[in-house]
Amino acid sequence: MGGFFGIASKHDCMEDVFFGVDYHSHLGTRRGGLAAYDKEIGIQRKIHSIENAPFRTKFEKIFDEMKGTSAIGCISDSDPQPLLLRSRLGAYAICFVGAINNSDELIDKYLACGGHFDAMTGGKVNSTELVAALIGMKDNFIEGIKFAQNEIDGTASILILKDDGAIICARDKHGRLPIIIGKNEFGYSASFESFAHQKLGYADVKELGSGEIVELTATKITQLAPPNDDMRMCLFLWTYYGYPTSTYEGVNVETMRYRNGEILAEQDMKKGITDKLDYVSGVPDSGTPHAIGYSNKCGVKFARPYIKYTPTWARSFTPAKQVDRNKIAKMKQIPIYNLIEGKNLLFVDDSIVRGTQLKETVEFLYSNGAKAVHMRSACPPIMYGCKYLNFSRSNNELELITRRTIIELEGEEGLKYIEEYSNSNTERGKKMRKAICDKFKFASLEFQSLEGLIKSVGIEPCKLCTYCWNGKEKN
Repeated sequence: MGGFFGIASKHDCMEDVFFGVDYHSHLGTRRGGLAAYDKEIGIQRKIHSIENAPFRTKFEKIFDEMKGTSAIGCISDSDPQPLLLRSRLGAYAICFVGAINNSDELIDKYLACGGHFDAMTGGKVNSTELVAALIGMKDNFIEGIKFAQNEIDGTASILILKDDGAIICARDKHGRLPIIIGKNEFGYSASFESFAHQKLGYADVKELGSGEIVELTATKITQLAPPNDDMRMCLFLWTYYGYPTSTYEGVNVETMRYRNGEILAEQDMKKGITDKLDYVSGVPDSGTPHAIGYSNKCGVKFARPYIKYTPTWARSFTPAKQVDRNKIAKMKQIPIYNLIEGKNLLFVDDSIVRGTQLKETVEFLYSNGAKAVHMRSACPPIMYGCKYLNFSRSNNELELITRRTIIELEGEEGLKYIEEYSNSNTERGKKMRKAICDKFKFASLEFQSLEGLIKSVGIEPCKLCTYCWNGKEKN
């Protein structure tokens, strides 16, 4: 997905921006970039690949290479950015987080008008450049940003560093992603993750509303466009992508995950399943807080039957090829035999998307002597590939274990009954869960209900995006 961070300050801010961007490294694994404004030098920019080394390592010499009283930076899971551009709006740097589903149509439309774009390998156009081109169609940044966000089918949150050092922050028009503004005695910050600026000594000022646009300088924050009422915050941020110490719309990620696990446990307690368990564990790392909540509620001891060896292994989703990700995930798992052998184990994962790595994890547990492995998903069955943030990395929806299983059970006809398959109380829902259990050798399988997930966040359903579970663009 990606994340960004920026500061407008009275003093050189490169150190704070360096650490602020680094605190977003969990949101992307492909590229990192920084752009800075200095009164004498103007705007500077550096971009590095972070596929084989983290942001902090790649940018450790940045203090010798760049300086500025204003700066923005990003972690990107897609195209190189920030970009430096010169247009009729002036020289500026731009970062973009989101997804564009209609890029080909937009490119065809504006190429037909005589425009052109620099093509990357394979002929693909940089999404950030496309956003900038749309902004440039209007006479000022405010109208340009609104135009771009309205033209884009998807999501577009934007940071712009102007050639006078001011920073424009624009939250996407449906509020799927957060932008939090902070302040200290020297200036203002803009951050995707709230903890990033808090750790650097910036106090929260406000969280931008859907479609809200503000401009930051060292001395003030100016609203350029008011928020709208159409919020559809990504619910998956709380369950997986968001960092545990972050808070969105007043709801902390870690405490939400505890509540989510508690709700899962309540359902299993009614069925008597928890009476037969020896340990509850989370599929590390993001499943762990859900499992802690589950354990606290039902009273079954929390344990870690295996540990991920992380000092030298990259994150399991870093490699581009699924087979490579699976290999790395397997190599990282180190068993603790006396917590596995002969034990009835229940694991909570943040979600079940393809299920490939989960299958290997369960095989690993059985090979090390587990008596039974029960699996719980902290999310409802994922039935639709995300088209707003591309979080699932699915090239097509048939990669989703739920859809594959439905087709195996009933063919394409079964896709007409997705709502029934999502519900564990229907015959179709029970058949899908049993089929996945048989395939992966789970002793039992259950998913959090959508109602339970929404309850754990505590925000009105109409303000949350639940597309990947129910296919609805608005609740």
